[in-house]
Amino acid sequence: MTATVGPIRGAAMPAAAIPRTRGTRGAPGWGGLWRRGLVGVLALVLAAVAGCDSPSPKPAPGPSGGTGGSGGASASAAGSGSAAPPASGSAVTLRVLAGSELQDMQPILDDARKATGVNVQFTYTGTLDGADTVTSGKATGSYDALWFASNRYLRLDPAGGANLLSETPVMVSPVALGVRSSELASLGWDPAKVTWSQIGQAVAAQKLTFGMTDPSRSNSGLSALVGLASAFSGAQSALTQADVTKASPALRQFFAGQQLTSGSSGWLAQAYQRTAQGGSGVQVGALVNYESVLLELNRTLPAAAQLTVIRPSDGVVSANYPLTLLNSASQPAKDAFQRLTAYLLRDDVQRRISDETERRPVAAGVAPGAGLATDVRPELPFPGSRAVADALLSAYQNQLRRPSRTVYVLDTSGSMAGARLADLQAALTRLTGTGASGAVVPFRDREQVTLISFADAVKWEHTHDVPDQAPDAALAAIRSDVQSLSAGGGTAIYSTLEEAYKLVAQQQAAAQDDRFTSIVLMTDGESNEGASDSDFATFYKALPPSGQAVPVFPILFGDAAKPQLQGIADTTGGQLFDGASGDLSSVFEEIRGYQ
Repeated sequence: MTATVGPIRGAAMPAAAIPRTRGTRGAPGWGGLWRRGLVGVLALVLAAVAGCDSPSPKPAPGPSGGTGGSGGASASAAGSGSAAPPASGSAVTLRVLAGSELQDMQPILDDARKATGVNVQFTYTGTLDGADTVTSGKATGSYDALWFASNRYLRLDPAGGANLLSETPVMVSPVALGVRSSELASLGWDPAKVTWSQIGQAVAAQKLTFGMTDPSRSNSGLSALVGLASAFSGAQSALTQADVTKASPALRQFFAGQQLTSGSSGWLAQAYQRTAQGGSGVQVGALVNYESVLLELNRTLPAAAQLTVIRPSDGVVSANYPLTLLNSASQPAKDAFQRLTAYLLRDDVQRRISDETERRPVAAGVAPGAGLATDVRPELPFPGSRAVADALLSAYQNQLRRPSRTVYVLDTSGSMAGARLADLQAALTRLTGTGASGAVVPFRDREQVTLISFADAVKWEHTHDVPDQAPDAALAAIRSDVQSLSAGGGTAIYSTLEEAYKLVAQQQAAAQDDRFTSIVLMTDGESNEGASDSDFATFYKALPPSGQAVPVFPILFGDAAKPQLQGIADTTGGQLFDGASGDLSSVFEEIRGYQ
């Protein structure tokens, strides 16, 4: 099956949720994304490229540093130490579509509002989903600006890039490898000299396992996938399809060691933290994530679980967080954008950003925070076209990564009759590829899909294996099961979950495989039959480690009891998703990044 892989929204953990006490830092960041703008500003960017990741006390920001685009601040404005004060009565709200990791910028933006009169109003979504929103034209008129980790994927599509007026990189964070210190000792690595090839060899020898976000949902995963393909192929310029083909055997071997997947960088960090503190979940020896996320995570971890941040010596792909003005923005919004970017590029604000967010400054002349190493790392090439990028994503989903086992526990009690059941059927049908847009990751090749229909007891359960050749019959069978769902009866959530876990154990034993395994629970009510929450907790604690490694992702829908569902997510190491306030299809699609 050829998967349609595209941008999907993520649900990242608010960075502000991590304590911000100062601590030992790891490695520096660097960058390198496209820019648009006036010739003079572009010259500044190229000057910044020449000074990428300089080891001097005041390093240049690298390819992603400097000011980019006609809407950004000039170098003199960035270094002047002051932003133009707002004119009387000129306070304006700038509507920004952004990645949720930028919640950690709120204290800085609060001060920016006082200094400039610009109030930033965030709407959070995933980086790749944001790209789809812009390309489809849905951002026009709804937002004035974008602020994601990167615009690289977006700029590969001419329809998306044409909607951008200017962009100003604000801060930099590379995607790096955080290795548990105990694992590092056994590997015998010098963190300053490790290459992607060495990492791949350690994974192939089963000496290292890792977690990484889904590249179809999260920019950190996409950047890691691109970096790996570039490093393993030896690409010296824009990544081509031939490079992807050359790298595929090494990529397949590497991803055999991926034991944890996620739809967001934040949840990935939370999952590692939970197991490090003795909670349920999959234990891994390393994480692929933003350097800033890894450094902040260390502040919450016990000594035995601390991560050593490694920037592979053969290169990385970085995020430069460009604040980007849309063509459709009004003149007041454009003026506000200029005031805000000038403020954010002030020397004192750049220092504060580095101190408070663990990201590196982009303003030339501003040194990064204490403890950030300054040795040079090259920036690995990105795909030269959208076709190559999408082909790489499709290969990851269907050939390169470990296959999935997904169990859908579906409430078909009496309260689901009518529109609610129709919404559920439409959402699941989209996952078979019918009616799916570019923003959907359908059921993958090699994925095992189980549907369980329940009310006061399990009505039926059917399992389908989607083959890597001629998958249409399996997908049609799933659609047929979905359309056969009918409403009636009470609601026995906990008893049904117990049955789902028993079924997973049987499937694991029969296949003797090592799949990404998860359970999705969709209900519109409160459990009023069968086992209680305490019964389920007792059942879950008695499961073997392989069972406790399977998370439940509940979907809040209709009149569902949120405390019950949140408790299930907390007990099993999953995450609660809200389908009550939006499109149920989008929630099912979002969860795909965690499966």
